[in-house]
Amino acid sequence: MNLEKVVFGFFIVLALTLNFGFFLGDIDNPDHHHAMELGAALAVSLIATIIKFGDRSQMGAILLATSLVADLQLLIAAFLWTYAAQVSDSGVTSEVLASIVSLSGGALLANLVSVTLLVAETITIRR
Repeated sequence: MNLEKVVFGFFIVLALTLNFGFFLGDIDNPDHHHAMELGAALAVSLIATIIKFGDRSQMGAILLATSLVADLQLLIAAFLWTYAAQVSDSGVTSEVLASIVSLSGGALLANLVSVTLLVAETITIRR
């Protein structure tokens, strides 16, 4: 067993599951979406992206691209939440929360593609 591949897979799957946990629930209900969960999804996604920089294969490039897409969408969602909560007079409204969750949904899709590619690559490896 290759420890590097275990850590790599762990962070990719953890990024997916944390993002899914944040995304799940009514899109405009703040009781279903917690800012700390979004922050955790972003942090783990960034760690997964850093780990992907070491792979020089074509598959590694695609995995890095999907991770960068997820990072960008989660960063925008976190910025939007921070702006709404700290700067805006109206606060985190249901409309703003719907936008945040939608951005998280885009990142979730990118994470799903990344995990699917990882599983496909693992299946095709021959001993």
